[in-house]
Amino acid sequence: MNRRTVIRSATGVAALAAIGTAEGTAGTAFAATSSSSSSSSTSSAYSLEFDSTAWSYDATNDVYYQVGKVYVTNPAATDYENLSIYVPGAYLTATANSDGTTYTAKINRKGTVGQYSGHTAPIVIPVNTPGYAQQAPATSYSYTSVSEYLEAGLIYVWPGLRGRNSSTSTRSDAAPWGVTDLKAAIRFLRYNRGVLPGSTDDIVLFGMSGGGAQDTVAGTSGDSPLFDPYLRTIGAAMEDAHGRPLSDAVAGVMAWCPITDLAEANLSYEWNMGQFASTSTRASTMWTSAYSKDLAKAWPKYLNRLGLRDEHGRRLELTESSNGTYLSGSYYDHLIGVITTSLNDFLSDNTFPYTITTQGGPPGSGQTGTSTTYETVADYIAYLNTDSTWVTYDATTNTATVSGLEGFVNSQKTANKPVGAFDGYSRGQGENSVFAMGLNAPSHFAPLTRDVIKANETTYATYSDWNSAYGSAAYDSDFAQKDSVGKDIFWRGDAYNPLYFISPAFDGYRRSRVAPHWRIRTGIMQGDTANTTEINVQLALLNYGVRDVDFATVWAMAHTMAERTGDATANFISWVESIVKK
Repeated sequence: MNRRTVIRSATGVAALAAIGTAEGTAGTAFAATSSSSSSSSTSSAYSLEFDSTAWSYDATNDVYYQVGKVYVTNPAATDYENLSIYVPGAYLTATANSDGTTYTAKINRKGTVGQYSGHTAPIVIPVNTPGYAQQAPATSYSYTSVSEYLEAGLIYVWPGLRGRNSSTSTRSDAAPWGVTDLKAAIRFLRYNRGVLPGSTDDIVLFGMSGGGAQDTVAGTSGDSPLFDPYLRTIGAAMEDAHGRPLSDAVAGVMAWCPITDLAEANLSYEWNMGQFASTSTRASTMWTSAYSKDLAKAWPKYLNRLGLRDEHGRRLELTESSNGTYLSGSYYDHLIGVITTSLNDFLSDNTFPYTITTQGGPPGSGQTGTSTTYETVADYIAYLNTDSTWVTYDATTNTATVSGLEGFVNSQKTANKPVGAFDGYSRGQGENSVFAMGLNAPSHFAPLTRDVIKANETTYATYSDWNSAYGSAAYDSDFAQKDSVGKDIFWRGDAYNPLYFISPAFDGYRRSRVAPHWRIRTGIMQGDTANTTEINVQLALLNYGVRDVDFATVWAMAHTMAERTGDATANFISWVESIVKK
């Protein structure tokens, strides 16, 4: 196998020098262990030094803040590459400047809010990038948007990040620039740790969907050399003022419905859901029906090479089955177990009568769903079994058993994306823009998909709706292009694949610092991605040696900030409190 197969053999990989492990994140854990060249041009108009004389103050809510600080010395996009920081007033000692509006402040290490002090307060960073889009920076101060975090004693840092929709005619902001900017912002905080309150050893990222994906990438790729050329290009802080290497690793990641890994997502989507559909692009008269089947067949081969293991050390694999595509084996049993656990958690968490409201559209779309009330558990189980019996229920123990994937998918998780759900055959999916080579230039990015096309395009060409533009040559043409830093799609794809850093099947294994604390939540009913997406990240983290992975699939929830109970923000804040050393 070579680089273009994306997944590599694990032979010899264990011998690679490890940059970091899941353990040992306290104290100096986030000082990088390998030297890097320092930040770019000292003649830049932008400085990495944080201005402690430029604080603004909200007296009503006792908050010091700064808005619009550029966090690199050679920004490609000053409209995005700037951040805002919001600090509880107790963490700073300040004096008013002569202008009457700004303050000069220094850290008050003994000032406290709840369990934290100006020395120990965690720093939380939102990654709100749906569909891997850009995150606009704050342009003005608003207490409302950060109040819950500050009242809990957290420090809130809001960086602008480039993304798939922020490119211009002279600048491509496609991957890996979004995560690169995030890493640069983290490095900026560590560069200025002597003048900023809070603990830069306790930086926690949180995001949903594409944001959950990008914080997952950042959380697995701490200090990865794949990002170094990008960081240097924009003048990120590579060393502190004394020449000591800086780190962009983080302590924790909160990911809701992370849409990743994109490189294999076409395959897993068809195996998990597409193989049970027969309409739209999966209708038998269309070439994409054959394409769907071939993608589904290719995914088990990929999955089996990952070498995933469950909590008992059992190797998880898929095997051929008499019905369907590889609906057998230890991995299949594990997946059915996850689905069963999700349903039983739902039955345990809730009482009946219970009203379920379907999601009307993507979060923030304003589309309303429909609500249905089920008087008893038996009524709800009967609803689940409307088309076929795939759930059995024991009223004595209030537990359910799921018999198979097909019944679950047809009832609760039907495919809502076309074949080629992520890397579209005509480059028409949003993710094609994530790896665009320029403005309005979406690109193919998935070598595993290209391999399926190449192996089967003679068959696809027998269908009347086939177009030669969909063939493997289009993928090869896109893969041959290089971005402004001189890197091809293989480099960029690896940088945006969390499994590249945590699975021994890839060359990046143990060549990064992986966050030691994870909280992953996903709505199990979402048709946006396969169940396998979050499951494989969880398994790979555990197999890597990360001890703290709080994982749950949430029944009756789709693509949203899914929680079994309670409020997502409140739950996140409580989780941060639980992982930070007092």
